[in-house]
Amino acid sequence: MDNDYVSRVPWGLEPSLKDKTNEVGINFDEFIAGLKEGKSNFEMAQEFKVSEKLISHLKNHFTQFGVHSIVGRD
Repeated sequence: MDNDYVSRVPWGLEPSLKDKTNEVGINFDEFIAGLKEGKSNFEMAQEFKVSEKLISHLKNHFTQFGVHSIVGRD
């Protein structure tokens, strides 16, 4: 085993998408279903009774980081 190798535990830079949706009162599973169905920002905003800007932010988070934003290595 290489003595220079250090195992690192993965860690997150951002809250997970689930944390973000929960924080604003959106059901995570329903949000993911809306993404899968290709709903527009307007449709999702109406469904969840939030702004289109918030839906756009959450969709961008999903596109950029996925469900979790975990980085690190073994």
